[in-house]
Amino acid sequence: MAGTTLKVTGMTCRHCVNAVKEVLEEVNGVESAEVSLEEGRAEVTGNADPSALIKAVAEEGYEAEVAT
Repeated sequence: MAGTTLKVTGMTCRHCVNAVKEVLEEVNGVESAEVSLEEGRAEVTGNADPSALIKAVAEEGYEAEVAT
């Protein structure tokens, strides 16, 4: 199963984590998303376009990039 790991910055609390998780799960092609405040990462399962994931996070007010 394909997936993308994002580095997410700007999250400071559980509300932030929930907001990022919700917007990621709304992106076409996403099967699930797990977001970690402690690691500043989002593990997205599915075949969503990484640029669409980054855009969704940015529209919610956070910054994201594909983790390397």
